[in-house]
Amino acid sequence: MKAETLAERIGLSGSAVQRRIKRLRQDGIIAAEIAVLDRAAMGSLMTFIVGLEIERDNYAALASFRRWAEKQPEIQQAYYVTGLVDVILIIVAEDVEAFDALSARLMAHTPQIRRMNTNVVLNILKLGLSLPLEAPG
Repeated sequence: MKAETLAERIGLSGSAVQRRIKRLRQDGIIAAEIAVLDRAAMGSLMTFIVGLEIERDNYAALASFRRWAEKQPEIQQAYYVTGLVDVILIIVAEDVEAFDALSARLMAHTPQIRRMNTNVVLNILKLGLSLPLEAPG
C-alpha cells in the first residue's frame, strides 16, 4: 500500500506516514517487505505440507535441522509445534520428484526424524501473510 493511501485512511500526511514507516523499519517492527508472486504465473509449483516427528526430546537434532532448513529455499515456512508432530513445514517444489529429492536430503541430514507425514496441496483456498491489526467489526 502506498504511503499516500495509508495516510488518507488514517488521517495523517504522507510525510508523517513515511517517517513512521522509516522508524518501524529501524526498530525492526517491519522485518521485511516482500512481493507476493502469482503462483499461476510462475508455472506449476506444487505445495506440500509436511509434519515431522523427531525422536523424543532431541533438541540437538531439532537445532541442527533448523539450521539446515533455513538454507533450503524450497522450505518456505517451518513451525515448531505441539500435537501429533514436532515440526510442520510448508514446501514448494517443481514436481513430486523434486520434493522427493528434498525429502531424501532432509532425512539424510537429520536421521533422528522418525516419521514424515506429507500432504499434497490440491488448491489454495486462502493465502495470507499480513497480520490482522484492526479489531473485527
